[in-house]
Amino acid sequence: MKLALFDLDNTLLPLDSDYSWGEFTIRMGWVDPVSFARRNDAFYADYQAGRLDIHDYVRFATEAFRLKGPQAAYAAHAQFMDEVIRPAIRPEALALIERHRAAGDHLMVITATNEFVTRPIVQALGIADLIAVQLQRDSQGWFTGEIEGTPSMREGKVQRLQQWLDARGLSWTSVQTTFYSDSPNDLPLLSRVNHPVATNPDAALRAQAQQRGWPILELFATS
Repeated sequence: MKLALFDLDNTLLPLDSDYSWGEFTIRMGWVDPVSFARRNDAFYADYQAGRLDIHDYVRFATEAFRLKGPQAAYAAHAQFMDEVIRPAIRPEALALIERHRAAGDHLMVITATNEFVTRPIVQALGIADLIAVQLQRDSQGWFTGEIEGTPSMREGKVQRLQQWLDARGLSWTSVQTTFYSDSPNDLPLLSRVNHPVATNPDAALRAQAQQRGWPILELFATS
């Protein structure tokens, strides 16, 4: 099996979906704009610096839609898809996905953003398999704000992919893996796969890719 693995935010999308969802909830009037924006910006800076406490962040990032309940939350996400995500999906990203599909590769998005935000996005990209931060549910089936299992962030991406392989009777040696990512947070998985590709990399990942001889893909480069 050949696996084509994609990070989502700033890799297949030219934006961070989690951060953008937070900004969207501000526009919806679901949160206090000043305090939410301040905390959202601080969490995003922590993520970029590789020091994010993902459990604290998920509690914060999911609070607004959890309080609104399923009907309002899913309706708002549909609006978010129409207004923010679909206009941001670039033909370059779709072409990359389709090249791997045409080659017979098994496609998967593996992201540190939670499943509520990301699953409709991944479906819109035409990819069936998603490893995202799983959210714990209560007895009514609604999200609690806690994380279920291992969060798919940093080393957690390696662990979650290992679980996916184990569940299918596969091993690292029985698959050929390619992984596209923009972030040094993904160095554990980039270092583990057969074919790492630094995609729209920030300065830190670019330096690592150059040092290690990894290909660099400017997917959203402008002429």
